[in-house]
Amino acid sequence: MGDFVLLKVSPWKGVIRFRKRGKLSPRFIGPFKVIARVGVVAYRLELPEGLSRLHNTFHVSHLRKCLADESTFVPLDDIKLDEKLNYVEEPVAILDRKVKHLRNKEISQVLVRWKHKKGAEMTWET
Repeated sequence: MGDFVLLKVSPWKGVIRFRKRGKLSPRFIGPFKVIARVGVVAYRLELPEGLSRLHNTFHVSHLRKCLADESTFVPLDDIKLDEKLNYVEEPVAILDRKVKHLRNKEISQVLVRWKHKKGAEMTWET
């Protein structure tokens, strides 16, 4: 009790699954203070008002002990979470188009600018 932990979240892209951005997106948010231990493998956390709709008791598989300084954490204000701890990365604009020629087919791609917490990122998507 009294320690700080990070809470696991999952990136969610809706219908379309893209390649690299899912791997590079943040996996944990926080830190959150542990209020109490509930049973053998569950802990109750002190959550901010932005996460008040979530139940405040989590299994240890969704927690990671926080050992870093507070300046390296992802701010919670920029990420909108749903009830299943998923967040949506939104496209802002399509900047460019190109057609990639393979041996037997052509693949059209667009350069998408994404709304991201650390500034705008751009990726080529099919």
